[in-house]
Amino acid sequence: MTMINRRHALALGLAAACVPAAPAWSSPARKKVSVALDWTPNTNHIGLYAARDKGFYADAGLDVEILPYTDTSAGTLVANQIADFGVVGSIGLFTQRAAGADLKAVYAVVQTETGRLVFNADRTDIRRPRDLDGKVYGGFGSNWETALIETLIRNDGGEGSFETVTLGTSAYEALANGAVDFTLEVYTWEGVQAELEGRRQMAFRYADYGVPDEHTTFIASSDAYLSQHQDAAAAFVQATRRGYAFAVEHPQEAAAVLVGANKDMPADAALIEASLKTLIEGHYLARPDGTVGEIDEAKTEAMGDFLFAAGILLDADGKALASRPAFADYYTNRCLAGT
Repeated sequence: MTMINRRHALALGLAAACVPAAPAWSSPARKKVSVALDWTPNTNHIGLYAARDKGFYADAGLDVEILPYTDTSAGTLVANQIADFGVVGSIGLFTQRAAGADLKAVYAVVQTETGRLVFNADRTDIRRPRDLDGKVYGGFGSNWETALIETLIRNDGGEGSFETVTLGTSAYEALANGAVDFTLEVYTWEGVQAELEGRRQMAFRYADYGVPDEHTTFIASSDAYLSQHQDAAAAFVQATRRGYAFAVEHPQEAAAVLVGANKDMPADAALIEASLKTLIEGHYLARPDGTVGEIDEAKTEAMGDFLFAAGILLDADGKALASRPAFADYYTNRCLAGT
């Protein structure tokens, strides 16, 4: 007799998720869909605004609301079914899902790591990661940062010992004025801003020192939403891909869309244009072969393994996971493929 437990039943139900039975746009009424941002509007979100304001969501039969950024994380909003989709960081996705949150990545916003470790270019005493031993790090308060930096230093032959001062986004000002020795930044935003301001920096890429490359940023939904709204999920993800592809192909127009959509917020058009240029030329939004949005399974599994081995993945009780989870449950390309 074949026994199907609750986990298997759920998996079988989700196997058909994101396979539209008929074109969503055939319905006379557009399906309402909400998406939460992980930060104030920036170039990571440009495909969402392009898809909305260029009519790609409407073409797919959707009425998409981009929710304003709040202090509550997008992952929490999605997991609690307050938002249907959300922009989430890779580390947030892994840690929240490990703790029991109903989150599943359905779209890779960027195809390779956008983060890097940076320090001022005039620091002659820092030329390689092991030189960071004993230095002061301006940080953001997560266990991921500690594991990341220790890995970089130790894989370069150092001890992995450094002092951390938790500063949040003030770390960038602290680095500029020499109050800290190094920090982490998103190259495609803070790094581009530093270049525009004429601040010379040096950087270490994580993947050069044994940290797996990652997508950095995903769009996620929940298993609950994906199982209950198959047509809308597929339509949303595919129209979103169309929006990001548009941004790659028409950067000036896409930048103008992002600026125009956020007139009530201070928007630095020069920063947005330069950031988008970097995202495109560095093959962050699209791989060299033109692939947009697809989640690389090997890359995602490797990052999951790194986080698990580092003891960063905690259960709902705050204890490190005792066994490796099935990371294949954390993401899916089915909505993107429509199969």
